[in-house]
Amino acid sequence: MPNVRDVPWRRPGRAGYARRRIRNAFRPPVSVVPAPPELVQEHDVEVPMRDGVVLSVNVYRPAGDGPFPVLVSVHPYGKDVLPKRTRRGWKLNFQFRIMNQSEPLQISELTGWEAPDPVWWVSRGYAVVNADERGAGHSDGTGSLLTDAEGRDSHDLIEWAGEQAWSNGSVGMLGVSYLALSQYKAAASHPSHLKAICPWEGFTDAYRDFMTPGGIAETGFSRIWQAVTKRAARLSDDFKTERRRHPLRDEWWESLTPALEQITVPMLVCASFSDANLHSVGSFRALQHVASAERFGYLHRGPKWATFYGEEAKGAQLAFFERYLRGKDAPPPRVRLEVRESRDRIVEVRAENEWPLARTAWTPLYLGADGRLTDAPGTVGATSFDLRRDAASFTFTFAHDTEITGPMNLVLWASAEGAAADAARDANLFVGVEKLHNGAVVPFEGSYGYGRDRVAQGRLRMSMRATDAQASTPHQPVHTFASRRRPDPNEIVRLDIPLSPSATLFRAGDELRLLVAGRYLEPQNPLFGHFPARYAPSGRGRCTLHWGMDHPARLEVPVIPRG
Repeated sequence: MPNVRDVPWRRPGRAGYARRRIRNAFRPPVSVVPAPPELVQEHDVEVPMRDGVVLSVNVYRPAGDGPFPVLVSVHPYGKDVLPKRTRRGWKLNFQFRIMNQSEPLQISELTGWEAPDPVWWVSRGYAVVNADERGAGHSDGTGSLLTDAEGRDSHDLIEWAGEQAWSNGSVGMLGVSYLALSQYKAAASHPSHLKAICPWEGFTDAYRDFMTPGGIAETGFSRIWQAVTKRAARLSDDFKTERRRHPLRDEWWESLTPALEQITVPMLVCASFSDANLHSVGSFRALQHVASAERFGYLHRGPKWATFYGEEAKGAQLAFFERYLRGKDAPPPRVRLEVRESRDRIVEVRAENEWPLARTAWTPLYLGADGRLTDAPGTVGATSFDLRRDAASFTFTFAHDTEITGPMNLVLWASAEGAAADAARDANLFVGVEKLHNGAVVPFEGSYGYGRDRVAQGRLRMSMRATDAQASTPHQPVHTFASRRRPDPNEIVRLDIPLSPSATLFRAGDELRLLVAGRYLEPQNPLFGHFPARYAPSGRGRCTLHWGMDHPARLEVPVIPRG
């Protein structure tokens, strides 16, 4: 049995990346500008909720009576946690140091973590409302993150903002990460003054996208986030406890999931290719499944924060809100698509009409002997790898320039065995797709500012392989995660493993490498690894991948015709 061995967590270039990472941690390339004196600021404005609890908000608006369109952001991190001027310069939010800032960005002194910059938006004639969620900052009560109750509070805040004397009655929502998540349930409740939302990279399923992707527990960023939110706000739910109580995707997890099909308000969603460990999959799900007839996508693979605060993205946000909060101008392109061939090189930015692209030629690349991916199923074969120590590797070489844009899907036929039989037969499998140019791995931007990411990635726990036939589509399987069934000893089972979307150009002679391992493919070292991402590894044992006519194992890739 051939064994094409690879050790993907030991790629070269670690020392150079670590030096850059340390430099950015001590000196994040973030510049801060002071707010102009004419900007009107109202701090700790009290807003009563329907049950009498009072939330605290900061309001920033232009001088004069208005009326102005309003942008609302709601989050649990503290609206008053802002950059502070010191004798040595500006003191930034600690997140700017923990999360690698791979490109420079500029914000004002009034900008909260992942919130819209009030100075920039006020200068364009908008009022900005930054709210402490219930239980957070200066707001009363006890909060419950991602719940319908949180959505009701956001609903009430929107209606309050739309009724103020300085408001023109048209309210939008804008923000990154949690400030995107809090938009979905609010929009699904249809507040009368909400005219548009712009969730900028926000997952839509806490189980599938965040806490337990592929049925595998995320034990890095999710734990840090739990600690941060628990410290920042008074919360009724303890996610650490609830995760132990609900290891499967049950009614509790479903209650945290927004009803995308009930969102009808115009939406501009940022669906980034560079946040596969957190928001990418859920953002694309929103783009595909909200009910709004006027939904638009801003697709990129740049750094999260430098992109959001960059001039091009702010221009797209402004054009969107000018259309739907002021009734000006034409709508934006349905999909703004960015295709890259490396982390630093954008090949093309173009407008598209839908996602995935209608002209996609779904192309199977079959696993074969000697670590090859081929155009047709090969003879019967298999390869085995240690679930803890190495990975199986398969490579395809492109004869022509080829654009791969869209989600990928991997169909495997696998069996697992080992001394710890139960653990091995319940293996956690991690999948990656790399691009190689002249034999060297080409890096891409990844989650949390990671600069050595792959083209795409996915993962699946073997015992949680059951798919939801109603929710799945031919090239995008959806798993139920509602039950477990370990394979029997030596049983060969089919695994459908969806990979994160991407938009990548492979030149003639470039290689696509498929990796399958029993542990996360990136190193865990915080200096050169993918900190703070971390996933539960497999137990000790071996996994065998099978292929042939009876087991047509394949990687389904979305080829976009060129010319």
